[in-house]
Amino acid sequence: MLKIGDTLPAGTLYEFIEVEGNGCSLGPNAFDITKETAGKKIAIFALPGAFTPTCSARHLPGYIEQAAAFKAAGVDEIWCLSVNDAFVMGAWGRQEGAQGKVRMMADGSADFAKATGLTLDLGVKGLGLRSQRYSMLVEGGVVKALNLDEGGKLEVSDAQTLLAQARA
Repeated sequence: MLKIGDTLPAGTLYEFIEVEGNGCSLGPNAFDITKETAGKKIAIFALPGAFTPTCSARHLPGYIEQAAAFKAAGVDEIWCLSVNDAFVMGAWGRQEGAQGKVRMMADGSADFAKATGLTLDLGVKGLGLRSQRYSMLVEGGVVKALNLDEGGKLEVSDAQTLLAQARA
């Protein structure tokens, strides 16, 4: 399982791009994790699924509300990761007003979740393999802080906890 001091695993995440430009086409675009994190300080939070109750009511909104505070703390980008496709993540981001604040990154086949060892089997609820709920602060691809919630709770992966770590 991924831990503080580890480098993020290599791989690809997908983001739905609303407006064509800057080398990105309209629709889902692939992004290399190693290249996207190089030389940047990134706040990453992962959750079991887009449009799910806790994720929509509390987890994502906290990061959207605190986006300016994260920037002020030296964070270059905020990423929301979920085992959903880029179309779903894009639609969820539009609904929640994430544009320009939080990058909605899709891990559609759970490859990143598997590579980090941070998976959650929700097959019994008909949701299949998902990501655990966590947050992490990453600098240059290296994990500097990692907050893992247990049992579907939202206690330590919230925006306030990661923001305090980014300010430290």
